[in-house]
Amino acid sequence: MPHQDTPEPTPAKNTFLRLESEVRSYCRSFPTVFTSAQGATLRDASGRTYLDFLAGCSTLNYGHNDPDLKAALIDYIAGDGIAHGLDMYTEAKEAFLAEFEATVLKPRGLDYRVQFPGPTGANTVEAAIKLARKATGRHNVVAFTNGFHGATLGALAATGNSHHRGGAGIALTGVTRVPYAGYHGEDVDTAEMLDRMLNDPSSGVDAPAAILLETVQGEGGLNVAPVDWLRRIAQIARAHGALLIIDDIQAGCGRAGTFFSFENSGVKPDIVTLAKSLSGMGLPFALTLVAPEYDLWKPGEHNGTFRGNCHAFVTARAALAKFWRDGSFQTAIEQKSALLERRLTEMVERFGQDFRVKGRRMMRGLDVRDGDLASRVCSEAFLRGLVIETSGAHDEVVKVLAPLTITETEFAQGLDILERAVAAALEAPAAVAAE
Repeated sequence: MPHQDTPEPTPAKNTFLRLESEVRSYCRSFPTVFTSAQGATLRDASGRTYLDFLAGCSTLNYGHNDPDLKAALIDYIAGDGIAHGLDMYTEAKEAFLAEFEATVLKPRGLDYRVQFPGPTGANTVEAAIKLARKATGRHNVVAFTNGFHGATLGALAATGNSHHRGGAGIALTGVTRVPYAGYHGEDVDTAEMLDRMLNDPSSGVDAPAAILLETVQGEGGLNVAPVDWLRRIAQIARAHGALLIIDDIQAGCGRAGTFFSFENSGVKPDIVTLAKSLSGMGLPFALTLVAPEYDLWKPGEHNGTFRGNCHAFVTARAALAKFWRDGSFQTAIEQKSALLERRLTEMVERFGQDFRVKGRRMMRGLDVRDGDLASRVCSEAFLRGLVIETSGAHDEVVKVLAPLTITETEFAQGLDILERAVAAALEAPAAVAAE
């Protein structure tokens, strides 16, 4: 989540400071005007370049302005392709659906109806929760500590972060919060705790419509659900008549190593939410994948004006065709993941602090145990030409979300900057005391 250590104003930013709401956040951490981007590189108005380890908070897994995705979109626009189609049939939508079925669903043995709920991650979570309640006739949703699912009221009710919850201005109801894997330490089986509560008629927990979770909690601090725990949660959902919803908005599209973050577990969720990198190049686009037996909507019962973003259909289809038709891209993710893990582990060993590496594959970070220190690391990194941010309950994790397409040379350069930034941040308190 964005820190606010870096001062904002320069003359070039007066328009933003004068007109834009105080709700702005990331720009406070990166006080420059960005003008262009390519691959893993951002450029600002002064001509300075930055390596991007934020990637739109995992919205740009394939980097900025991938040339093949960009060409597909330019050709489509030049040919007067439909830009906005509500949920009418369009060639762009048909091409995307056919590619998604052939490249993603069928090879993984998955059978889902594809709902276009609106363009945002929060919207697909809202759709998933509403549909689970409709399908089961129940209202309660089980969600987990440190989960983040969006800032609209239904998704926010399932979100744990007090900062975001505090913006609601209304009671957030309909959700029972339970501890995520490892929340009470490795020796406490939180799945068994949940099962016991659901089996106990005096626990006070109403029978749930759904159990909603992230396999890797992005904003919550890169907490990872072990495979056995995830399988057990899926069993508990089935045993208690609840739908299992996996929020793959940040961890999906390759970020956690495979297209879906849950693939290696063998779990098949009843509903999957996707957004962020789904469009391939940052265009707003989200999907709610629904097991056919739960596709119980009446026409238009959940809708959204921008659920027919054909430009996003075009780039999403191009991304699937380029990166996911064979296993080469996934192999490259594994290689870069190994580099990332090794470098972060070396940083832990070098600095001799109570640091630790968290996360999975290309969704990893350095837990420095202190939000102020993590904020200083990010500020020092930005001064050295690296855009990177924090996550976690206390913003204590410096989170690496580099584009999956980053070259190994660029990746190593960015990690070098990160290492220097950690060293500088650790020295900063002593320097301040000396003054």
